[in-house]
Amino acid sequence: MNSQSSSALGKLVAGLFITFEGTEGCGKSTQIKALCARLQSEGKQVLQTREPGGTPLGEAVRNLLQHDKAGEGMSPEAELLLFTASRAQLTRERILPAIAQGEIVLCDRFMDSTTVYQGVARQIDSEAVATINRFAVGEARPDLTILIDLSPEVGMARVRARSDGQLDRMEQEAIEFFQAVRAGYLKLAESEPQRFLVLDGSDSVESLEQQIWEAVQPRLV
Repeated sequence: MNSQSSSALGKLVAGLFITFEGTEGCGKSTQIKALCARLQSEGKQVLQTREPGGTPLGEAVRNLLQHDKAGEGMSPEAELLLFTASRAQLTRERILPAIAQGEIVLCDRFMDSTTVYQGVARQIDSEAVATINRFAVGEARPDLTILIDLSPEVGMARVRARSDGQLDRMEQEAIEFFQAVRAGYLKLAESEPQRFLVLDGSDSVESLEQQIWEAVQPRLV
């Protein structure tokens, strides 16, 4: 890491970094859009982004991970490195500069996704995953992580309904994979209760919006 990047990583105090996590179909995207709109109505500068993606490089990686036929037969290790490569670029190109300027960053997935999808569900060595995660993001850590918890059966039913059954590579995994992901998320949230807000994804959209706002509002400057 060059000295310029190291300097940027030290400027995380200026803004607010909020991540959203959860299994497929839990409603993350809906809630991020709602929170972004409410924050902007309050006059806040907001960066809304996603993983993988958020940069030209990240979006290319996203397509490879989810849709490109070149991704068929991808090894768990290659998958891990591609996700974290996208994250490393997003962190340095978009997230850190926005935080340094005092913006509120809302990110659809971050390093916790890799911890549970690749570390727990793919069963890659947890120490290896943690080391690669740390290398990818440096000192960047969310101030608040909103975990929308929902049973994989309900979530995948939502995904199939909205996509007419056209699933991407990750969505085609067996239900046991997503059950492992959910269990991994809940265990992670239990280990860091000061950072995680765990919400019931079966609640109404409006109820979830209000619960999220009540958690975010006191953190606003």
